[in-house]
Amino acid sequence: MKDLRDESGQTVVLVAVFMGLLALGFVAFALDAGALFREQRMAQSAAQAAAMAAAEEVGNGDSANEQTIANAMATLNGFNTGLATNPATVTLTTPTTGNFVGSYVQATVSMPIHTYFLGAFAHGMATVPVSATAIAGGGFSSQTCVCVTGNFSITGGSTLNAPGCGVFDNSSSSSSIQMSGGATLNASSLGGASTGWYPGNITGNGDTINVPVADIVQGVSTRCTPTLPAAPSFVPANCVANPGGSYGTFTFGPANAGSTICYKGLTVGANGSTCTLNPGIYVIDNGELHFTGNPNLGGNGVFFYLTGTASLVMDGGVNVNLVSGGATESGGGSAPAVGAYDGVLIYQDPNDTSPMTFTGGSQSYMNGAIIAPSAAITISGGSGSTVMEGGINASSLSLTGGATVKAILDTNEGSLSVYSSIPKLVQ
Repeated sequence: MKDLRDESGQTVVLVAVFMGLLALGFVAFALDAGALFREQRMAQSAAQAAAMAAAEEVGNGDSANEQTIANAMATLNGFNTGLATNPATVTLTTPTTGNFVGSYVQATVSMPIHTYFLGAFAHGMATVPVSATAIAGGGFSSQTCVCVTGNFSITGGSTLNAPGCGVFDNSSSSSSIQMSGGATLNASSLGGASTGWYPGNITGNGDTINVPVADIVQGVSTRCTPTLPAAPSFVPANCVANPGGSYGTFTFGPANAGSTICYKGLTVGANGSTCTLNPGIYVIDNGELHFTGNPNLGGNGVFFYLTGTASLVMDGGVNVNLVSGGATESGGGSAPAVGAYDGVLIYQDPNDTSPMTFTGGSQSYMNGAIIAPSAAITISGGSGSTVMEGGINASSLSLTGGATVKAILDTNEGSLSVYSSIPKLVQ
């Protein structure tokens, strides 16, 4: 009886039972934690698939169908949105934080996950929500400030700066975009209709391309088609002969900024003359707009329309100051307005295929868009530098000899899609 009344050793049994239950709890926690970690990874994959699918629908212009497609992709990745009990949910939103410029879709996938053991220890923990988020973009719209239908090249230490806008080439040639000789391109995007031009034709030789790799796109079906201005009204019979061949100091142009004058040709700065161009609209009909190598003042608030077989030539060493209506003058301030042509410096009739040649000087400054959809434009630095600010639309564009061009957005250049509908996962 004494042995039966002996309670020694019972603590050991209780401790063993407690430790066993504790160990079982740890095992259960480890098993459930592992299962939840696996489900979390699956949720991330489902979110990425849903975001990619939704972004592709946006890129294809079918935003109304993006939720259905995202749900289907989540279901294929193990997160069924059609379950009667505890279905998965896919929430699509537009990112509100982060540097996401363009058509981005944020997909969040969540679903209550059943646990194997935790529910036995704590009421309400039989299911645990698992959530993941991914962001993808497709069908990006990049505003384009340089639109070329043929070849585009930057050579000989020249620089094209296109801050906040892109460069696009419509040519189907694999060599349509080329860089060499220490050229520099700074732009938010670079797109082309052809394939094969990147990276083979525009890398090496000390060139610098400051364009995000994800924003360099080949084989784009959408072409750049900037909106063209309306041609100014003029009567060809009233166009006057070239007045610029004399010596001295001259002032050319219309009587006021809103009016139009038509020349059969215009030479600015001939024979050492100093010429000031009045604000207004200049029509060059079948002649040549020629800026000679002698110093001249140019003009603020000017718009040139070249038609027929008119061409433009700017000699080397020329000191030109040309500012379109409403644009910033070289010394600061805004040039006088010229109505519908504000922001456009030169517009060449699409039926006019005559080339444009800009050979720079020591202090050349031009501010305004150059729109010449059928012309080959060549811009070179000359003995000094050529600084141009504005959008460019040309049949072909060549920057060489240390030219410096700053392309900026202009309402007349338009906005167009650079990217294809292929989505890209960014987060």
